[in-house]
Amino acid sequence: MVSLPKPMTAEQLSSLDLPDQRAELVRGHLIVSEPPGFQHGDVTARVTYALSSWLREASRSSPTPLGRIVAGDSGFWIERSPDTVRAPDVAFVRQARLPAVVPVGFAQFAPNLVVEVLSPSDRAGKVLEKVADWLKAGTELVWVIDPDRRVARAYRADGSTSTLDASRSLEGDGVLPGLTLPLIDLFD
Repeated sequence: MVSLPKPMTAEQLSSLDLPDQRAELVRGHLIVSEPPGFQHGDVTARVTYALSSWLREASRSSPTPLGRIVAGDSGFWIERSPDTVRAPDVAFVRQARLPAVVPVGFAQFAPNLVVEVLSPSDRAGKVLEKVADWLKAGTELVWVIDPDRRVARAYRADGSTSTLDASRSLEGDGVLPGLTLPLIDLFD
């Protein structure tokens, strides 16, 4: 009889030391990748800045905090037994979804918005698998930004999608009402 290795858990993932690499856990399987490169970091920083600026402005007219923006591959534990921990490039979490104490380790919920910036090593099937995982976990809106092709795709929980070229803008839909993010601002 062949014995298959046990799936890794989120707890085991959190104790791994993988210098200079990024890791996610997908249904108990460790996925390790190299750092994505300068262009990826540049676009990710621009998205983070734009979302943070929008949140700061929108919060000025709100009596309560609207939520938080996280970046830098923050881990979200979105499935159990076997565990899945995904790490988006940027995410927004509404205040109502946040626990009273901000998680130190992996957040045990899905963000409302996920932003994935493609790197040269990303493959279409794996990216679509990530999108499906996020939507299944309760994420309402997923943006996939492709700097090489200068396009973005928006995937929504209702099943609708949009493909936008660099002359268009990403919209916050119901997740970030009033947000308009011109793609040209991310690519120039």
